[in-house]
Amino acid sequence: MRFTIIGIGLIFVGFIILGTLGESYQAATFESNEFGTCYEYSEDMPPVEINCSYKIFDQTVFFGVVIGFIIAGIISLVKGVKGDWDNKVRPEDMIGPGNNNTNSQNSDSDESDKK
Repeated sequence: MRFTIIGIGLIFVGFIILGTLGESYQAATFESNEFGTCYEYSEDMPPVEINCSYKIFDQTVFFGVVIGFIIAGIISLVKGVKGDWDNKVRPEDMIGPGNNNTNSQNSDSDESDKK
């Protein structure tokens, strides 16, 4: 169950980051393909011409991080759906009413209390 929730969260975060910040990273591809020059935009200065390879590298790193979030979420979902990791508990580590070790330890301590 935990892996399923983590997977859904990671995929959601990946798409939210892509949706909110992705628009500014698309401009590098359009600028380099259409005009051959790229510009760095800021609010207080006029656009400054920069090398397109730096802007495309930033775009690639951004999309790599987003794809990393989404892939980690998918892996977590697959692991959560498989669900067998939760059943791989050693018998001596199990606790609860169905565990024979716990019942035998409690009965031994009850017998020693009776004496």
